[in-house]
Amino acid sequence: MKEIIFETLSDTLKILPFLFITFLLMEYFEHNMSNKTQKSIKKAGKLGPLIGAILGAFPQCGFSVAATNFYATRIISIGTLISVYLSTSDEMLPILISEQASLSIILQLIIVKIIVGIVCGFIIDFIFHKKEYQNVEIEHFCHETNCNCSHSILKSSLKHTLNILIFIFIISFLLNIGFNYLGTETISKIFLKDSIFGPFLSSLIGLIPNCGASVVLTELYLSNIISFGSVLAGLLTASGVALLVLFKINKNIKENIGILLTVYFIGTLVGTIINLINFLW
Repeated sequence: MKEIIFETLSDTLKILPFLFITFLLMEYFEHNMSNKTQKSIKKAGKLGPLIGAILGAFPQCGFSVAATNFYATRIISIGTLISVYLSTSDEMLPILISEQASLSIILQLIIVKIIVGIVCGFIIDFIFHKKEYQNVEIEHFCHETNCNCSHSILKSSLKHTLNILIFIFIISFLLNIGFNYLGTETISKIFLKDSIFGPFLSSLIGLIPNCGASVVLTELYLSNIISFGSVLAGLLTASGVALLVLFKINKNIKENIGILLTVYFIGTLVGTIINLINFLW
């Protein structure tokens, strides 16, 4: 057990500088671009799913939450909202960068998520077309995510780094225990790596309204515990606390459940298709 703890701590500390630098750059982008990106999505109109999917792919503090509030006041359409949810990956990108994942893997995940967000967003808007837009001004809701974006870039970067580092340590520790006592093959079976049903489980994990969901999914993929289709399925549904905020501020519970099930269905369907292609290739 001492060896497991030491190995986990060593591996976690190795990514600390990379994780901090990544968050520092992202915080800089957030502080300089957040107002512009929110104004862009508010003015997107019928191009909402296109703009939403592209902007959602950039790691920004509370962007999916802001989009949720825009939808609650009917500034954006339901298709735009879902396109943001699908392209958002919460903490995926900083973890992939800090773990020095290959550029091809990072681009594949981001590009596929953007494409899925755009296509599904336009289809949903076409099916549920109605007047959704109002000239309503709302304040920034970043505090809903408890990310303290109003603080200095350095302070926010440190907080994000420490929070995610703790998650990574816990997940790595549990995985190392599993590897030592159960074996990689058994852990892979638990998460249905070689099963067509893997995306069903990953998509459920992604729906957990916490940054830990994207951390778990990314770490499982980097540890070769789940397939590309499964991690994609989970990351398509991983929009952080946005869904939680949706149920809090949008009073139409039936509509909220429909949005949640739609996101889960899309994530599962896309992940299953990817897995089938890989299995048959």
